[in-house]
Amino acid sequence: MKMLSTTLRNSVLATGPTFRRSLATHAPFYEKDCSSITPPYVQLIEKWQYVRELLNNRPLTLAEKILYSHLNDPEKSLSGGGKIRGESYLQLTPQRVAMQDASAQMALLQFMSAGLSRCAVPTSIHCDHLIQAIDGAESDLKRSIASNKEVFDFLESAARKYGIEFWKPGSGIIHQIVLENYAAPGMLMLGTDSHTPNAGGLGLLAIGVGGADAVDAMTGTPWELKAPQVVGIHLTGKLSGWATPKDLILHLAGKLTVRGGTGRILEYFGPGVANQSCTGLATVANMGAEVGATTSTFPYTENMRAYLNATGRAPVARAADRAASMGFLNADDGAEYDEVIEINLSELEPTINGPFTPDLATPLSKFGSFVKEQGWKDELSAGLIGSCTNSSYEDMTRVAELAKQAKAAGLVTKVPFLCTPGSEQIRATMERDGVTNTLEDVGAVVLANACGPCIGQWKRDDMKGEENAILTSFNRNFKSRNDGNRLTMNFLASPTIVTAMAFSGSLSFNPMTDTLTLPSGKPFRFTPPAGWDLPIEGFTQGNTDYYPSPTPEPQTETEVIIRADSQRLELLEPFQSHFGDSDLELPPLKVLMRVRGKCTTDHISAAGPWLKYKGHLTNISENLLITAVNDEGGDVNVAFDHDRAAGETEIDTIPAVAKRFKARNQPWTLVVDDNYGEGSAREHAALQPRFYGCAMIVARSFARIHETNLKKQGVLPLWFADKADYSRIGSGDVVETIGLADLIKGRQNAPVKLKVTKRTGEVFEILTKHTMSEDQLKWFCAGSALNFIRSQMS
Repeated sequence: MKMLSTTLRNSVLATGPTFRRSLATHAPFYEKDCSSITPPYVQLIEKWQYVRELLNNRPLTLAEKILYSHLNDPEKSLSGGGKIRGESYLQLTPQRVAMQDASAQMALLQFMSAGLSRCAVPTSIHCDHLIQAIDGAESDLKRSIASNKEVFDFLESAARKYGIEFWKPGSGIIHQIVLENYAAPGMLMLGTDSHTPNAGGLGLLAIGVGGADAVDAMTGTPWELKAPQVVGIHLTGKLSGWATPKDLILHLAGKLTVRGGTGRILEYFGPGVANQSCTGLATVANMGAEVGATTSTFPYTENMRAYLNATGRAPVARAADRAASMGFLNADDGAEYDEVIEINLSELEPTINGPFTPDLATPLSKFGSFVKEQGWKDELSAGLIGSCTNSSYEDMTRVAELAKQAKAAGLVTKVPFLCTPGSEQIRATMERDGVTNTLEDVGAVVLANACGPCIGQWKRDDMKGEENAILTSFNRNFKSRNDGNRLTMNFLASPTIVTAMAFSGSLSFNPMTDTLTLPSGKPFRFTPPAGWDLPIEGFTQGNTDYYPSPTPEPQTETEVIIRADSQRLELLEPFQSHFGDSDLELPPLKVLMRVRGKCTTDHISAAGPWLKYKGHLTNISENLLITAVNDEGGDVNVAFDHDRAAGETEIDTIPAVAKRFKARNQPWTLVVDDNYGEGSAREHAALQPRFYGCAMIVARSFARIHETNLKKQGVLPLWFADKADYSRIGSGDVVETIGLADLIKGRQNAPVKLKVTKRTGEVFEILTKHTMSEDQLKWFCAGSALNFIRSQMS
């Protein structure tokens, strides 16, 4: 690869900033050592320039610049001369990994089995998922630390041994902490959570993955990604009144649907981008996961620069300024997108999405009529704000402005109103600036700096088994997700709309036009609130005992703590290959069930109370598909065992029948519907079926992260060539592969068919499609990606 010219290199290393200084009053209260978080812009720009030559100097999108500058071997990935986006597999070298405490357990157990003494890239662990919301921040945090001590001790000891930064319980939500501390324009990072793209608000590519993908980066193995298509979202105009960045992404989710972003990066551009705060852009990027997008990103802006300065990362801002001056942090003029979507921000109004799916979008002006048409009670049972999607200082000061208006009028919230700060830094700054007191004065309960109700960590005593409606500023609203009640309807909205409606207790209340009746009988109307994107006095760190030492060195003598009798943690046994010595076709597979309709990772591996078993594969596998619908009968958590032994029932729960198959050494397969595995990056949704003996899943279509997770764990994901074939295969049928051996032997375009033997004796063949790369086939043959990595290291 050619090196940068001396002139070019000196330009990148120059000290003068490109942008004018903005928001100068928001001065940082300290400046961090940014040596480990500043992207190596010189090397990235060198590689970008080299890639431009390989691609005949064609204009590139921002997403392409970032991806291609992180290629492990540009020639191998790009020099074939064919189409790249949507076709080629890229071997990439991410710069950072972040893991939340629930997914970190399995990721670390896998990393430990690789036998390395340290992580190949900077890595962090964030304790946010295991803290349950009950009655308030202080007591909830103490209770959760005590009940999860075994897991936190394991995570902290592993972090110490391998040189990982460990953010203790109470420090905050992973995505807010990454945005405040690690994210930097133009970098590529991975996170073991589907909302990792939140960091894209700072103009990078942050991609949610399963733990096995994170282990790739942590072991220095090139990480593979099928080159996504790039959708351009052209923003014009300016948000006004009650409209917020949350409404932008809620509106876009309604246009794209939960499948519209699959295999695509959403790249925003146009004059409307510069008007948004950095944290507002992060909200938009966060919920890109709800349309299945690989990630979302934005060109570098002055507001990003201001945010970096305000969070103590002025050295990163200065380096980003220089990289931006070289054209690295924005799309080239003339760059082509696979699709362009036009959105005029001036025309956006507040939007409410749901229930039970994040893409059912209704403008606020029509929401009251929508509620009436559906025959729902016009009642709100709770309002919840915060979570990783909307817990910034700007969000909190905006809702505090509404609370001030309400207090002055003598109003308090009519329903439980819960607030989750995104980080200790946000909590402490809210408290210092009077935001917390303002919210509490009107009835808010401030919860711990953690995920809480957003992911089902909510011990809710009311409304059990009752149909009810909650309004949240969260990002996901599947059935049973928040409180374990399938009848709770979660409607997603901006924090300002949630707050205003909490004072009415009514779903049909429209704060843009409607009034509330005061105790005096007089009408009261809210005025649109305005917040501060950054605190004028700077952020305050709060309790620094929660924070890690930066860039710790591995303490290799540390013993990783796992009790022998633990019911929370369990060392992993490697999965065995599906193949014998010579046969490269799968053995005959029994069909466990045909899954009907929407089946998210929440359906496959439930969260809530099951989070405590995230590090214990045997125990958590007891929840396999327990909320999935069996298409043969329409029942939830029902499977049929047509080969049952004497004394066994024909009908049992799905995990119970899967365990029977495992005990008989009977490999099996699932038949599933469209967008199977939508939702979180939860790799347990792939580990659990594999643990019970699943070798293949055949789908109408897959969600991106889940399909990759299946590949990583040695489960073959196949797509029906004709979606109508889904209904031709049922439980108890036997399925055999035809042509898989040719594919494994190197015939990349070899067709893979399935021979289906029905229980009636009927036999037929169906054609399938696949997305397996050459390396992924190696993982599959080895039994898992980790098996293959381990074999290469030895």
